[in-house]
Amino acid sequence: MNLVQSPSRHRPAVRGTAGLSEAVVDLSAVRDNIRTFRRLVPAGVMAVVKADAFGHGAVPVARAAVEAGVTWLGVARAEEALQLRAAGLTVPILTWLYDAAELMLLGDVDVDVSVSTIAELQRVLSNPSVHHVQLKLDTGLHRSGSAPDQWIEVTRAAAHYEALGALTVRGIWSHLSHGDSPDAVQSRRQLQLLRTGVILARRAGLRPSVVHLANSAGAITLDAPDLDLVRIGAGLYGIDETGIGLRPAMRLMSKLAQVRRIRAGEGVSYGHDFVAERDTTVALVPLGYADGIPRIATGQASVLCRGVRMPVIGRIAMDQFVVDAGELPVEAGEPVTIFGDGLRGEPTAQDWADWAGTIPHEIYCGIGSRVARRYEEAAR
Repeated sequence: MNLVQSPSRHRPAVRGTAGLSEAVVDLSAVRDNIRTFRRLVPAGVMAVVKADAFGHGAVPVARAAVEAGVTWLGVARAEEALQLRAAGLTVPILTWLYDAAELMLLGDVDVDVSVSTIAELQRVLSNPSVHHVQLKLDTGLHRSGSAPDQWIEVTRAAAHYEALGALTVRGIWSHLSHGDSPDAVQSRRQLQLLRTGVILARRAGLRPSVVHLANSAGAITLDAPDLDLVRIGAGLYGIDETGIGLRPAMRLMSKLAQVRRIRAGEGVSYGHDFVAERDTTVALVPLGYADGIPRIATGQASVLCRGVRMPVIGRIAMDQFVVDAGELPVEAGEPVTIFGDGLRGEPTAQDWADWAGTIPHEIYCGIGSRVARRYEEAAR
């Protein structure tokens, strides 16, 4: 594999403090994943780069996504939208969690804000700098969005203020509760409710330019050619919930910090949960649960070093964990792959999620700020 840095794209080679550990993000994988969705789905793509792009780095990932043809960016919080605008990204951005005090800042940089209730609509109107809103309808996730029995009131009020020139309703949207389910009955029900909501909004006088519902998995499982956008979050980073051939974009790397021999009967780490059954070599990896290594994976997880899977032994601590190298003659400074795409025999983020009883989204998002991010373009 030929690794090529791309300073011509004005991306930092490293974000954070260089040290023993780094998360290497392959931006070509991000672009490939977007192109896969664009090939399979007729709608436009909103790249969801919330939570620092699931820990991958919001600005570099957003730039790569725009280069690959996305027409919208989506974030959860206002400060995330402001970060993207400060970095020079000019494509439309939607944010759905914000404080009233942040509305003026969002309006000044032309960020769409989500509105679910009359009260939220009034808060937006109190900040005349906000021009674009998107109305959210709760179609079944029951987390946010207008309740169906309040939708007519919300849309009529929004249409009234749009007619006065106070704002523009640019979009109508909702969110799936079962987007990754093979049984799409609930998703189809939500789609029909959204379609009904759009009809009612149009009757009220609104003419939204975008309507969207599906997340990464739903973009594949739900047949909705009449919608304008799909919101690609998990799939952007290679979390392949529907088996369409996505590429994981991140690999987590470290180096052995110390190596030592222990004798049979000696314990490792706090509480000596692990006691060696034989003389063996153990090695220290300078990552811990403060860096996103799930403590609960103790006794199940492994890493790759010198082409060999080495089991994690003893309790995972805040800053470090120990692996059993057996009789392999390793030395301090040896590179270690915590997770990657699995093509070299290393664990994947999905493996770590399985060991921790969670989802790969949480593994990626948990990689802390002490781990530097390095960006590369990896030609396959």
